Amino acid sequence: MSLDSLKSALPDFAKDLKLNLGSVIGNQDTLTRQQLWGTVLSCAIAARSPRVLRELEPEARAALSPEAYTAAKSAAAIMAMNNVFYRTRHLLSDSEYGALRAGLRMNVIGNPGVEKVDFELWSLAVSAINGCGQCLDSHEQVLRKAGVDRETVQEAFKIASVIQAVAVTLDSEAVLAGE
Repeated sequence: MSLDSLKSALPDFAKDLKLNLGSVIGNQDTLTRQQLWGTVLSCAIAARSPRVLRELEPEARAALSPEAYTAAKSAAAIMAMNNVFYRTRHLLSDSEYGALRAGLRMNVIGNPGVEKVDFELWSLAVSAINGCGQCLDSHEQVLRKAGVDRETVQEAFKIASVIQAVAVTLDSEAVLAGE
């Protein structure tokens, strides 16, 4: 099992990550199966770790319909663009950039091929990894207006935080080992 491979690959100093990986993915009961594995896949892509993506993708593919699998990848792709664009616009001291038309295609957000709530959850989780406060607020508001409770929203960014930490730890250990 790929989750077990990741947990066993973590060094002793990262025992908390091993435990958290098991709890946020392996013992998760807040999200639906599609929400869980779409979040895992989109976050594994956003974390930019080849090893983490290689380990988690097969399980995500098996758990998701082809449409949900594609939508999770789409969430990671569109948020890679949006998080840079909106974070930059927000960070610039000249507020007039906020009044300019974005002029970027984002059609997948309106028609992701899965339940809108699931896609919003995945977009929020990717935005947590990419650190875009404006996108986090926007997706959280859409989720809350759709009736999603705070515990469910938090599960998505818990998964994001653990996957990102596992990716950073394993990738840095590989570099230190000369791999």
